[in-house]
Formats: sequence, C-alpha cells, structure tokens
Amino acid sequence: MDAKWPSLEESMEQAHSASTLDALPISAASVPQPMDGLQNTAPPPFLTKTYDMVDDHTTDAVVSWSTGSNSFVVWNPPEFSQELLPKYFKHNNFSSFVRQLNTYGFRKVDPDRWEFANECFLRGRRDLLRGIHRRKPTSQAQQVQHQQEGEQSLLGPSLEIGKLGLEGEIEMLKKDKNVLMHELVRLRQQQQSTEQDLRVMGQRLQVTEQRQQQMMTFLAKAMQNPAFLAQLMQQSESNKRLAATVRKKRRLPKQDEEQGAKEVGEVGELGDTGNTKFERLYAAELERGETKLGERQTADILTGEQESDIDREEEEVADSEQQASEGELSGNSDAFQRTKELEQGILDEYSASQQQKGKTKSSDSRIRLMRDQLIMARAYTYLAQATNHVRLVHDLKFRIKDYQKTLADCNLDSELPRGAQEKMKAMGQLLERARQQHYDLSAVMKKLRAMLQSAEDQARTLQKHSNFLNQLAAKTVPKGLHCLSMRLMMEYHTRFPDDKEFVDQKKLEDPRLYHYSIFSDNVLAAGVVVNSTIFNAKEPEKHVFHVVTDNLNYGAMKVWFLVNPPGNATIHVQNIDDFKWLNSSYCPVLRQLESATMKEYYFKADHSTGSANLKFRNPKYLSMLNHLRFYLPEVFPKLDKILFLDDDVVIQKDLTPLWNIDLRGKVNGAVETCGPSFHRFDKYLNFSNPHISKNFNSRACGWAYGMNVFDLKEWKKKDITGIYHRWQNMNEDRNLWKLGTLPPGLITFYNRTHALDKSWHVLGLGYNPNVAKSAIVHAAAIHYNGNMKPWLEIAMAKYKPYWSKYVKFDHPYLQQCNINA
Repeated sequence: MDAKWPSLEESMEQAHSASTLDALPISAASVPQPMDGLQNTAPPPFLTKTYDMVDDHTTDAVVSWSTGSNSFVVWNPPEFSQELLPKYFKHNNFSSFVRQLNTYGFRKVDPDRWEFANECFLRGRRDLLRGIHRRKPTSQAQQVQHQQEGEQSLLGPSLEIGKLGLEGEIEMLKKDKNVLMHELVRLRQQQQSTEQDLRVMGQRLQVTEQRQQQMMTFLAKAMQNPAFLAQLMQQSESNKRLAATVRKKRRLPKQDEEQGAKEVGEVGELGDTGNTKFERLYAAELERGETKLGERQTADILTGEQESDIDREEEEVADSEQQASEGELSGNSDAFQRTKELEQGILDEYSASQQQKGKTKSSDSRIRLMRDQLIMARAYTYLAQATNHVRLVHDLKFRIKDYQKTLADCNLDSELPRGAQEKMKAMGQLLERARQQHYDLSAVMKKLRAMLQSAEDQARTLQKHSNFLNQLAAKTVPKGLHCLSMRLMMEYHTRFPDDKEFVDQKKLEDPRLYHYSIFSDNVLAAGVVVNSTIFNAKEPEKHVFHVVTDNLNYGAMKVWFLVNPPGNATIHVQNIDDFKWLNSSYCPVLRQLESATMKEYYFKADHSTGSANLKFRNPKYLSMLNHLRFYLPEVFPKLDKILFLDDDVVIQKDLTPLWNIDLRGKVNGAVETCGPSFHRFDKYLNFSNPHISKNFNSRACGWAYGMNVFDLKEWKKKDITGIYHRWQNMNEDRNLWKLGTLPPGLITFYNRTHALDKSWHVLGLGYNPNVAKSAIVHAAAIHYNGNMKPWLEIAMAKYKPYWSKYVKFDHPYLQQCNINA
C-alpha cells in the first residue's frame, strides 16, 4: 500500500480524536459525572411479584423453579389462573400473564410445558431483576428484521411467545362478532315485544267483538219480552229527572225519532223528544257506569286481583235486574246495555287480557297489564290528535314515554322498579279521562285494527332480520375456534416430519374392526365426536376413526389428534385435496359449482335477500366435505361396512351393536324422522316436476343424516354413486330440489334404506327447545342439527352440557384461545 495514504483505521482514529478535541473546550475532568447509585432503580412491580410467586415453596405444585434454578415452570395453568394470578395481580387471565412475560424478554424454553426463562431471572438472585427491562417499540425496519429473525428461529429449540401474529386478527373478529351478537339480541327482544303486542291486540279485538255480540243478543231478548217493554214505558217520568245529568244535548230529526220508536217495538209515546231522552239516559248511565267500574279497575290494578269474565258479567246482570226492579232503569233498554257494553269494551279494554278465567296469578301479570295500558294509551293518543285535544295528547305522550322506560328491560313483575304501582294508577286515571272524551267504540276498534296491521308488518320485518342474523351467526366461525386452528397450524409447521405421523396405522384397512368416517373442518367438533365415542366404547382398541378435512385445516386437525390421541383407538386424518379422482370431470357437483349460473346464484349481491335463499347459501353447500358422503367406496375401497358420523353429534352409548344389525339387503341404515305432516318427501322434493312425481311417493318417510350405517358391498353392487350422479346431473338448474345433501340422499337411497330404532339417533338439539329429556338421556347419539350448534354462542343452554362434558377445557391451547364452557 502507498505510504502517503493512511490506513482506514488510522483515518477513523484521527477523525475521532479531532472531533473529540473540538467538542471539549474544557478538560474532561471538569465534565459533570452522574451521582453514585442514581441508576440503581427498583425493578418493576410485575417482576418482583412474579419472583415472589415463583419463590413461594407452598405453591410449588402449581408454579416453581426448574431444576437448573434458571427458569420457572407453571405446572397447573388452570389453578395458576384461578388462585395465584388474582392474588398477585388484578386479573386471572393466563394469556395476559404470558404476554407480559414476553414484553420483559422471557422465553418459552420447553414447547411441551409452560417453562419460561430470562438470563436475569435466577433463583436466589433477586438483585438481578434490575437488569430486566421492558421492551421498547422498534422502527418499521427493525420490526421487519425481527420478524425475519423470528421466522428463522421457529425451528430452533425455543419458541418466542407472542409472535404468532394472531392478536390483531382475533381482536378484529371479536369486535365484529360482538357487534353481530348485540344486534341479534336486540332484534330478538324487539321481535318478542312485537309478538306480545300482537297477541294482546288480538285478545282485545276478540273481547270487543264478544261484547258487541252480547249487546245484540241482549237487545234481541229485550225486544221479545213485552213485560220489559211495558216497564220501559212506565219509566218515562223518571227519564225527565235524569235529563239534568246530560253532558251534551242533541236532538234528532223527526224521521229518526220515529224510526227509533219503531225499532223499540212500537212502545207508544215516550215523550215529546224520545230520542233526546234516550241520549240523556245514555249519558247519565255512562257517567254512573264509568265511575263505578273505573273504581273497580283501579282497585284491580293496585291489588293485582284478576276476576273472571263470567263472574263480572253475572254481577252486571244482577245489578241490572236490581236496578230495574227499583225503577232506576231508563225507559230505553238500548241506553243501559250500550253503557255496559262500552264499559266492558272500552273502560276495561287495556286490561282485558288480565281478566282470564279463574283467579290464578302469573309472574308477569303486572307487566302484561302495563303493556295493555300502553297499547290503549297509543290508541287514545291518535284519537286525541284527531280531535285536537292538545293537553290530553301531551299527557298521554308523557306517560307513554315514562312507561317505555319502566318496561324497557322488565319481563317479570319482580323486575319492576319502585313506584311502578303509582305509575299504573296514574296511567289508569289518564285513560279514564281519555275515555270520557273518546268513548266511541268504533273509532277505538278502527285504530286498534290499524295498530294490529302495523304491528304485524313490523313483526314480519323483524322476523326477516332475525332469520338473517341467525343464518349469519350460524355461518360465522367463533374467534376461539379460529384462534385454535391458527395455533395448531403453527405447531404443525414447527414439527419434524417424523413427529407428524400417527402410529399403529396397520388397522386402517382391517374389515374386522369398527370403522367410522367423520368429514369435518371443525377441529373441536371432530374431537368431541371421537372423545364421546371412545369414552362409551366397550373395546376402544377395535375402533378406527377416519377423519377427512380440507387443506386449510389439515395440519391443525392432525396436530390436535397427535397431541390428544384417542386412547387405544386408531385414528387417521386425510386431506380431501389428496383425492385426485375427485374432480369436475367425475363429480357433477364440482362441475356445477364452476358454472356461471351457480356462481351468480351464490355470489351475486342482489340475490342475497331473503332468509330462505340465505339458508341455501351456507358455505357448507359449497364444500365438497358435505358431498363426500356419496363417495364412501372410493374413499374406503377395502372396507365392507362403515358408520358415518356428522361433526355435530355426541355419542352416549356403545355403537358396536350397529355393525351386527341386518340391513336386509339395504344400503343405508338410518332413523326415520317423519311425522304426520313433516319430514315427508314432498317437503324436500319438487313434485310438480314429472321426473320426481313419477319415481317417488310424496308421502314417503324421510330419514336423517348424522349417524348412518352403510353397507359398502351393497353400495358397490347397486352402483349407488352412479345413481347419485344421474340425479345430480338432472338437477343442474335446481328444479328438482334445493341445494344440500339430504334431498339427493333421499332420492339416491329411496327403497334402499333400513329404518333403525329411534333410540339410536335423537335429533333437533340445534333448533328444537322441546326435545324430551328422557329421549336425550336414552339416546345412543344426540344430534345438534340446526343453526344453534353447541360451540356457538347462540346454542341452547340446556342442551350444551351434553356436548361440553367431552371438551377438555383445561387444555393449554383452549385456554390460550379463551374457549370456555
């Protein structure tokens, strides 16, 4: 090298010396130095609490130091979360504790257990905790670099916590699902409230019509009683005494007067103005009747007593007879009866639903009474607006708003807030006042009918929204299941090839054993089917499970059963994409799914309305896992008989007797589900099509998928798959049946299905809240067919324990993903 050019090291040293001299105008000795002990700050509380928790010898069964004293192990995560975390921290979330460890640089050193280490977290060296610092956020370039380093270190001996990249996606899914669930609950509550209003209005209209009929019957009987008419003539003088009580005077034309006298039966001269006296008597009796029965209604509201309609009518008849005998009745029977009918039809209109036969009380009698008052208040508000009663409208609207707040979240009388009785009394008085100004029965009935029609329209709209949200909730993958699949996939890709295979695979084609087929993309659901079957099996070592899933969930499904082997049973997981024979040239469904019409039916936006169409656009109808049941001999070519299980069933008894049932030459053994008018062939197939009507009986009994015994020898002999292909090709335009697998199954196995005893398979736990408990307890298999699957939040609570007891909720993967019972 040329001597005149200094070396790179010399140049850098000279430059550094020069910059240092330029930057130091004073001596280095005069530069201020930090005080001794200033950097000796106390360690963070999280580290000290964690150290104390690990160092406590009384809890070594839950968490303790490792044998090398350079790490600690959480031996019992559930007890650690429930007992120790609340004691030292303000939560019981194990996942949050792990994330906090990650922020302080702890590593998980053993993939098979919860063992964490940090170079400054050592047994007996509390003073080293000062060397542990919380990680600071890095720049984007550093994050990319760390991400690349993390991906390269996945195959190393330790796995860094918190780099799975799932938290953001999980939180987003959680928020979306919470919004959907809140909307579903709100619409359900609104639907229930509307249905209740419809029932109440229907009852009100029925009672009003009954009152009208009773009034006409009474008038007809009065007209047939000469003695009663004679008594009316004798009371003409008493009518004059009642004239002073008339609130509104009205005189009718003479022809109307004469017509009214004629309709009474030509009773003779009733005075100068018979119809005027009629109105006076009517007004007087109305005032007296409303006052008397208004007091009775107020007493009913405050005491909660429920008198029967029959008793009340008998009392009214007795009062009428007594008044007639004492000479207090008017000379016109129409007036008194009209008064009574108005009182029953309008005065008690808002509480007629409470006047049930008998004197029994229900837990929501006051709630229903208040809702009745609310309905009548709305009707009277409309009538008051039509007649420009501004003050009355204002008072009614105020009470309606107050009632709506009171009844917002109440379903039982015990849930009513204090002061509800006073509000009921005030509403009753206001309705009394409204009745005095608007007692026209025809106007009230007209308004109630309009409200009923509006409520029915609203109920239909809410029903459509509810159906839409139900279908949407059924199709949504819960965030916990999504998290579980992601974590299992990460585990699958970190395993060596030898650790990804099952042992004891020589039993997979042994026809002497009991073989099951499960086609599913739900890891947790498939695990429950296998666990429940093995738990109730008498000879588990003779049972073989063939699980087929899609490419997206293949790794997760395999790792789950590698980590949770089914005892002595044999299990095999297959990828449907490995079936090369399953292609569009062989399978009609695949070919049809690739057609333009089918793509338009599934994916075009303006076809997405309507709950029925939405049901048939469920992703399961697009999945070949759902149609693979028609290709069992191709999937299992060396087996003679197989038991098909859906992933939403739970097994409660030993199923081995099913292999000994004689199918009598049939191919399919299944439980029939038909009743007098449901689950018949005409409910699934289009019998207006000649191909269907000529080949099938519309009243033939349907059966269920979910637990089926298939004789594969007979299947091959009768070419069942070929029959399925022929009918599937004929249904390319969907004129024979809608989408799904049950209609083509009914066609394919028509006259080829052997009926099993109903105790083998009980259905309806996913939609029917009235399945008998005795049927569930004695069933060999229970089926959650319907939208309310047991792993969804919309599942029916009373049926979920039958499924949950076969889930290992203490498994670390389930706890990490917050999957709880």
